[in-house]
Amino acid sequence: MIAIPLPFIMSLLLEIIAITLFAKKPVEGKRPSLFITLCAISTAVVGLRWTFDIAIFRCLQPIFASFLPVMAWCCFSKKYNAGRLSWLHLSGPLVIIVCSWWPELWLNAIDVILTMLYLSYGTLLIRSSFVMPEDVRLSHVERVLFAQRVAGITLLVSACIDGVLSFDFMVYGGEHALYILSLSYLILIPSVVVAVIIVGFSTLSTESEVLSDVEEKSLLDASIDPPSKSVRLSEQDAKDIVSKIDTLMKDKEAFRDMNLTLGRLSRKVGIPTRQVSMAVNQICGMNISKVLNEYRITYAKKRLVDSEDSITDIYLSAGFQTKSNFNREFTRITGQTPSTYRNDA
Repeated sequence: MIAIPLPFIMSLLLEIIAITLFAKKPVEGKRPSLFITLCAISTAVVGLRWTFDIAIFRCLQPIFASFLPVMAWCCFSKKYNAGRLSWLHLSGPLVIIVCSWWPELWLNAIDVILTMLYLSYGTLLIRSSFVMPEDVRLSHVERVLFAQRVAGITLLVSACIDGVLSFDFMVYGGEHALYILSLSYLILIPSVVVAVIIVGFSTLSTESEVLSDVEEKSLLDASIDPPSKSVRLSEQDAKDIVSKIDTLMKDKEAFRDMNLTLGRLSRKVGIPTRQVSMAVNQICGMNISKVLNEYRITYAKKRLVDSEDSITDIYLSAGFQTKSNFNREFTRITGQTPSTYRNDA
């Protein structure tokens, strides 16, 4: 019996580990788990197709491949509180399904559609990564956006590989196809899987976003009238929004909430998320995630000087989830490590 190529086995093992990880620590929704399961099935199908070359696997390979970019987008779109997704996202895979049953007639069309799907969703992921997400913990925003860009670039590279694969079949009769696919499934697919894992564990569930009585009252009593949707807020409107956020942070220490998201913050101050993000960028010159960390570090600095609590207790109390993130942000803002700052105080 011919052995399944090693790259496909390694990729499949990684995806099985990821599925197990999600099963032990459930994340928001089913999209990440479904995506990784789809990756595992797709990897297995491609490995079997190139091992046994059975007709059914040749038919299934492009079908599963067509769903990967769509599902990748679905996983990342959740962090923007996108809700239900349009059925139009299934149009590409449905066309591939129809064409795959008559590959001798539609082989070139399948290649073109797959390439366009990967190019389109790769571009869409990269473009949307420049928008502040609503449902991601603010302390995780930077790494989630980075993961999304990696996923987008990976899809674009996959589109290029599809093009190279088509060229190989036209010129060399598919002589190098196995090596080209091995590169894709050993490096590119695992990269997207890791990116989806990151966003899966960083996105809050709807249940954790339920407003408390205090938050509901804050929303109802909001004194700032939301400005009209425009490219840029007026200077006064932006200052009013930032002032409201500053009051919330100082009076209620909202920054200490590890699960604080842009959506949750906007509800606390009674201002739409887009305007909160715009106002902070206009007035502070940085995104809301970095502004939040400024409040957390200010709180930590005071605790380091005024108490004998351990650094671990302090960073957890300040709202950080990991020591590495706390140390990185503390050094960025103060130019010192937490222990050095405490010793010099």
